Amino acid sequence: MTKHPKGWKIERLDKLADVQTGIAKGAQKERPAVSLPYLRVANVQDGHVDLTEMKVIDVPERKVNRFLLRRGDLLMTEGGDFDKLGRGCIWEGQIDPCVHQNHVFAVRVTSPELHNEFLEQLTASPWGRRYFLSCSKQSTNLASVNTSQLKAFPVLLPPVSEQKKIATIIGAWDTTMEKLQSLLTAKMERLRTLRQQLLTGTRRFPAFKKERWSNLKLGDVVTYQPRLTTKPKGAFLAAGIRSHGKGVFLKHDFEAKDIALEELWELRTDDLVVNITFGWEGAVAIVPPEANGALVSHRFPTFIFKPGVSFPGYFRHVIRQQTFIFEMGLASPGGAGRNRVLSKKNFLRIPIKLPPLEEQKRIAAVLNACAQEIHLLEAELEALKLQKRGLMQKLLTGEKRVKP
Repeated sequence: MTKHPKGWKIERLDKLADVQTGIAKGAQKERPAVSLPYLRVANVQDGHVDLTEMKVIDVPERKVNRFLLRRGDLLMTEGGDFDKLGRGCIWEGQIDPCVHQNHVFAVRVTSPELHNEFLEQLTASPWGRRYFLSCSKQSTNLASVNTSQLKAFPVLLPPVSEQKKIATIIGAWDTTMEKLQSLLTAKMERLRTLRQQLLTGTRRFPAFKKERWSNLKLGDVVTYQPRLTTKPKGAFLAAGIRSHGKGVFLKHDFEAKDIALEELWELRTDDLVVNITFGWEGAVAIVPPEANGALVSHRFPTFIFKPGVSFPGYFRHVIRQQTFIFEMGLASPGGAGRNRVLSKKNFLRIPIKLPPLEEQKRIAAVLNACAQEIHLLEAELEALKLQKRGLMQKLLTGEKRVKP
């Protein structure tokens, strides 16, 4: 039996709360009926309700009370990604009346021994995650929990005064992260706007307003530079490219036996590299220093920048633009998916509107500063998430006690 601190106990969830299943879409044909807004799985997020794209469903009049949500209900989805299993949010009565889909549970606390915010945090904690993962089938990409399993969830029960204190502490952590996430979202939108304005010339620096931009092709800016090498006999550093210009990812200790090719191509820092198989969805990147020397197949042609024309720091932002990705799609003839192979010849014909080199440097400096600020905020947010997980583990299991 699981150990727990003195004064704590463990109870099944159905001894402390009602687990309400929702209304099935299309199954309610009875008349008269009432049209009501209803929450679907997509509306229930980790820690909040997303009220965009709300749907309406007809509910038989005599069944309305059965499916109505009440303020304070804990909403949990029946299935989803493994990393979100067991997570949900408190319904604050944002829409009244409102019902919920049959794939969304509404857990309604009925016992004075249990605080609903504490339960929300417990289900999302490592304690809850272990339980829900043990319930779910591991053979699929999606996780699911049925009504019986949710009712049997073992609730760790400290005194309710301690529950409220724990909920307040973790809630303060959540508030800090929400504010940081809002700031991060605003900074990302600012960077997106600045990229659009500065890379198209709709916003200029006063010092360069009299300078003219050149209408070039990508082949005027870069030169094809393959570096053929013999495949290593053992493990080596391999690389791949994310779509939409989002950079290179590395595969450390990639086994030579896992690839049939006998010759590979070497990446070097500041190369422009593209995956011709997925060029149509923007699989292009500037090689970062940590990928220097990584090996790729012949499907990853590399290019170097012509001195005095442009440089990697500027193009790191150009390749993120939707216009550039659209042009890559045009340069990839054929059907859908893997049949759309990027033509290197057409790739080098992509039109590029280029400012003078000094203006490029100024633009890159501004955009890089914004990107670095976002990177630091993302790192801070991730650190807070890790700290919160550690805090939840200690507080919600009684490893660390708080004074009510």
